[in-house]
Amino acid sequence: MTYPTVAVIGGTGEEGSGLALRWAAAGYPILIGSRSRERAVAAAETLRALLPDGRSARIGGDSNAEAAAAADLVVLSVPYSSQAGIIEQIRAGCEGKPVVSVVVPLKPPRVSHVWRPAGGSAAEEAQALLGNGARVAAAFQNISATHLKDLDHVVDCDILVTGDDKEAKQAALDLAEAAGMRGIDAGPLANSGVSEGLTAVLIGINIRNKVKGSGIRITGV
Repeated sequence: MTYPTVAVIGGTGEEGSGLALRWAAAGYPILIGSRSRERAVAAAETLRALLPDGRSARIGGDSNAEAAAAADLVVLSVPYSSQAGIIEQIRAGCEGKPVVSVVVPLKPPRVSHVWRPAGGSAAEEAQALLGNGARVAAAFQNISATHLKDLDHVVDCDILVTGDDKEAKQAALDLAEAAGMRGIDAGPLANSGVSEGLTAVLIGINIRNKVKGSGIRITGV
């Protein structure tokens, strides 16, 4: 099976790097994107060392713009405060491609309180900034980064996938399966504000229960 090359923009962070490692282990060629090419290359080298034997060539690193341009599929895993500026860097490289947003709008210091940006959700704002040439789906907002780099760890969380484009949504569902999770079609991109808001709810649950990895399960499906 031939897998699309995935650029993980923000792949030097905990969430992005953990997901990138799991996708590489499943067979996806990965490009780590960062504002600094040197930082991206260093992060890719670190992740390659964590892969099973023979799979290290699947992870490379480059600048955000170059990684997006070279990929078939772009995953945006950056802080909400950086989203607009980073989209400026990658807009041209995202043209005609599915883009999966992992971005969550949290407003310090009360990050356990749901806050929705003016555009409705981070994913909807990303779609507006990218324009009609890119097709945005939203996913992976509700998983903890704590155990992602332990490839033997089963992540006990379903992945809500929202989007208006069937191809982008299917790409996100495929990525969820490749990472060892169950993706659930949660409707149009307008619903992404709910899944993004659940992250703040889960942060509060973690704090009150003194845990790090609470997640969600959809029953009856």
